[in-house]
Amino acid sequence: MLASKRHGEILKLLEIDGSMAVSDLAERLGVSLETIRRDIKPLAESGAVLRMHGAVALPSALGEAPFEKRMREMSAAKKKIAESVARTIADGESLMLDTGTTTSFLARELLGHRRLTVITNSSDIARVLASVNGNRVYMAGGEIRPDSGAVFGLSASEFITRFSVDHAIISAGAVDPTGILDYALDEAEFARTVLSRGRRKLAVTDSSKFTRAGLVHVCGFADLTDIVTEAAPPVNIADAIRAADARLTVAS
Repeated sequence: MLASKRHGEILKLLEIDGSMAVSDLAERLGVSLETIRRDIKPLAESGAVLRMHGAVALPSALGEAPFEKRMREMSAAKKKIAESVARTIADGESLMLDTGTTTSFLARELLGHRRLTVITNSSDIARVLASVNGNRVYMAGGEIRPDSGAVFGLSASEFITRFSVDHAIISAGAVDPTGILDYALDEAEFARTVLSRGRRKLAVTDSSKFTRAGLVHVCGFADLTDIVTEAAPPVNIADAIRAADARLTVAS
């Protein structure tokens, strides 16, 4: 591939992800680290990209809110998952959604549904589904975080315990053979409360979470009725899901 063509490919990849490790760029384009660094140099000098330690980004990506950036990551996978879950939800049913990019994708896939009752701690999800198609949307109260537009804490968790829903759906920060994990204690506690309120208990996660190490345990697979992803998990995780008698759906 000519260097000038690689420049275009680099910019295309960054338009999708916002920022990437230099090593990931080299792997995606099938060239050496030395070659990709030479390609990046003129792009950085012209201001088309910004170089950081071990990574490169579009200038616009650095001004993005963290939630907006996460919405761009693995977006095709999250859309597949959302489409799969949306097909299992009927008009008139009730659901509880915690904050997360995959659950936000699901909210958008539910715009064709009618008369849903939705309980959430996400201002994004509430904004998407409120006042359309006869939906009723309830949002947990408390301080809204600027990074995610979500509410956590005691008042939010107490609020959602007033409801029992058909579908309780949580996102995942990480997945390992012990179950679903997150990175913040209050987010993990809120997700655990969400699951306790649903007759059907789902975790939605793209496959990148299978390689991440979480900090706080949310639940085991036995606490779920369903886990939905877009690619088959590693064997040890798939075996643990099967042993827990949870339903694994790989969206296609």
